[in-house]
Amino acid sequence: MDAPPGFISLWAGTGGLALAGSFLLVRRQALKESETFWSPPTRRVGQAMLAPLFIGSMAGLFALACPGWDFLQPSALPAFWMVLYGCALNTAGFFMHRGIKLLGWIFVLCGCGMMAVRCFAGGPLSLLAAHCVMGIAFGGLHLAYGIYLYFTEKGRNEA
Repeated sequence: MDAPPGFISLWAGTGGLALAGSFLLVRRQALKESETFWSPPTRRVGQAMLAPLFIGSMAGLFALACPGWDFLQPSALPAFWMVLYGCALNTAGFFMHRGIKLLGWIFVLCGCGMMAVRCFAGGPLSLLAAHCVMGIAFGGLHLAYGIYLYFTEKGRNEA
């Protein structure tokens, strides 16, 4: 995992697994509520998130396929992915509860902050530091959001 292909593959695979897990959770909830899975609200959320997630996926694929590409280096991917993921959450937030928009803005600000740090540090991020940033940003922020939901969605936590 100390080379760009390993870094990109690990985090693309992690994102794919998270997406598959989300799909299964939403599907289970729809079955439990006797609702159709691909309802109009679900379709709107999916369409809102599609463009930023597609752009981030393509950036990862191009960085993997073209190692000498000077447009976006693998060490710049974490900030780029954070900003795009934040945009996806923010647009989905127009169809969901207020907290998801806030989480989207936090991702956007973290990504922009990371770009500023890289700009003023004058050098690229090491892949070890990039792994740490990805784990802290994506793992930590989602964990914090899960805790936020647990305490703000009291009536829905009774299974």
